[in-house]
Amino acid sequence: MSHYTFPQTFRALYDKAVALYAKGQRGAGTYFTSDETAFLAANGITAQHLYDYAEDHNNYDGEPGYDRALGIELVRRDYYLNQQGGKTSSAILDESRLPAKTDAIRGIEWLPRLIPKAKAKLRGELPSSLMYCCGGDRGFFKQHDILPHEFLNLVWRYENNDDAIINWVVRRSASTKG
Repeated sequence: MSHYTFPQTFRALYDKAVALYAKGQRGAGTYFTSDETAFLAANGITAQHLYDYAEDHNNYDGEPGYDRALGIELVRRDYYLNQQGGKTSSAILDESRLPAKTDAIRGIEWLPRLIPKAKAKLRGELPSSLMYCCGGDRGFFKQHDILPHEFLNLVWRYENNDDAIINWVVRRSASTKG
């Protein structure tokens, strides 16, 4: 595995997924060769992650886009290689236990849901039914002027301190209104 060329290889796979989705091919398991799947796995990424990016890219005017996807997956990759020692977690987030989309903390909707979702993304524990940086997440990030990978990095930094995450978001949100 070449660390230095990761962005270029990731870009090629991202573009491949976007093109296959645009042609009507469906199913994350149909997009990549065994070597490509092995590359993704060696970096803590699944075919489903790229499929989700491709689906949204095609259906939402290029959102989240390669740049945001790369930023997100670089944080995930760093966590996977350095915190998890390159070992995949066996846990999967139980989607039914997530707070409702309308739940709020300190007046900020979506944040109670986004924190455990981001932790699951960071650890590689999202179920295939959930995407980090989906349309709802993107709405939150735009409203509060937060980059998706910036939030993921914040969650890593304060992984065991939700209050610190919330306080940071409250400060950022307030600064966007001034």
